[in-house]
Amino acid sequence: MPTAMVTGANRGIGLETVRQLLDRDYEVHATYRSGKGGLADIDNPRLVLHQMDVRNTDEVVAAMEAVGPSLDLLVNNAGVADGRWPTIEDIDFDIVSDVMEVNAIAPVRVTQQALPLLANGGGTVLMITSLMGSIGDCASGRSYAYRASKTALNMFTAAMKNELREQGISLLLIHPGWVETDMGGPNAPIQAEESVSGIMARLEEQTLEMTGRFVDYAGTSLPW
Repeated sequence: MPTAMVTGANRGIGLETVRQLLDRDYEVHATYRSGKGGLADIDNPRLVLHQMDVRNTDEVVAAMEAVGPSLDLLVNNAGVADGRWPTIEDIDFDIVSDVMEVNAIAPVRVTQQALPLLANGGGTVLMITSLMGSIGDCASGRSYAYRASKTALNMFTAAMKNELREQGISLLLIHPGWVETDMGGPNAPIQAEESVSGIMARLEEQTLEMTGRFVDYAGTSLPW
């Protein structure tokens, strides 16, 4: 039975990822920071819940110790939005620091602690990123912290891909689309089910030779 961990899994894309992985007969370790949210409504013996703040190394280590001995898939999904400040003068740098910590640094922290488990089975690390992290696509600007955090996540991933490939670990950066979630808002044109179905298809086709690619949920390559 394959084993997966999904961070930030109590709602939205993370919750739907848990559901679809369970449908594919995974054992799923789902993490949440405070409330269980929709995870509390899932009755499945293959679902294991962990209260874990991705910013807390001790909590990440404890969760990984409960997974063992191997991990086939790590989904770094936990993330936060920013203030969407209209001007550079409006930027709140305390919020910027938190956004960078959660969206860019924490996925690397979680991946670092998962490496021994991933290497045991030649696992895959999925980073939920965003087209908003693309420098080449940044025409409208604004959303300063969120854009910068996803750009940093993309670079962290590109920088580690060769090192992890030597350990048999494949990396995948996916933009899930503009999805109707608490973060995406009610005007988003894509439902979580559609987005995650596409993400599952990208995972199924992923190989070690494809490590480090940056695509959307439909498989379209995106500009860096």
